Amino acid sequence: MENKYIIDEQNEGKRIDVVVSELEEKISRSLAQTLIKDGKILLDGKVVKTSQKVQLGQELLIPTQIEETTEIKPEDIDLDIIYEDEDIIVINKPKDMVVHPAVGNKSGTVVNAILGRHELSDLNGDIRPGIVHRLDKNTTGILVIAKNNYAHQKIAEQIQNRETKKTYIALVRGIIAENNGEINMPIGRHPTDRKKMAVVKNGKEAITKFKVLKRYTKGYTLLEIDLKTGRTHQIRVHMSHIGYPIVGDDVYSSGKNEFGITSQMLHAQRISLMHPTKKEQVEFEAPLPEYFNTIIKSLED
Repeated sequence: MENKYIIDEQNEGKRIDVVVSELEEKISRSLAQTLIKDGKILLDGKVVKTSQKVQLGQELLIPTQIEETTEIKPEDIDLDIIYEDEDIIVINKPKDMVVHPAVGNKSGTVVNAILGRHELSDLNGDIRPGIVHRLDKNTTGILVIAKNNYAHQKIAEQIQNRETKKTYIALVRGIIAENNGEINMPIGRHPTDRKKMAVVKNGKEAITKFKVLKRYTKGYTLLEIDLKTGRTHQIRVHMSHIGYPIVGDDVYSSGKNEFGITSQMLHAQRISLMHPTKKEQVEFEAPLPEYFNTIIKSLED
């Protein structure tokens, strides 16, 4: 399978290896150059040189499955399993834990913890077995993992069709006056920093709804957030863009970390979906982590 991109004005005139690394977070520029040399990346259906400059309207094809040379090994890591049956595993992911192996994170991931214990779907290849959706490394909470390809496909279809409901709890800096709000702003790769996402004119549709749970006189707001779309870093980007960054976010919060925490105050509290084989609506919930509750309590004192 391949991801297809049409070159827009933002990328026109850039080298193809630069464009690939900016469009695909998992692909470094050096890896992009290797893939281009191996003929794995095509421009208008043709193999090109790494120095080729792309033009407006050209079609860029980038493979979704990138072969990894490092074998992913099972590790003895405890997981907080909320629910499990023959089709799915639902866990409460802790902070500082990456969902699947990638460059710089070959071990200690959710995938490493599950490998060897369960049969998992292989629709996402050997590096991301069972992974239907993701959470950022420093976001805690509900994560659903598919044990077989049928369950994986059915849940992935629900996510794509926006039939699942994901609810998050977030503590943001600043006091939000509105009790409810909706942020409808497109998100894409940051124009100058490929490791970041941003609200950009030609980005993908991104819709975030929020409800104020509590305002704190010390200058913070506790929110319940519902995602209508699932873009990379969506909640973090949207809240930062409107001036209320997630507390502890080391990327989108101007480096401020007033509580000295190693994780952002963003928790995937609940997910609702149609069970792939039972054909009934199921809902799973993960309690707030201890550090999250401790900080909230300190704001109430």
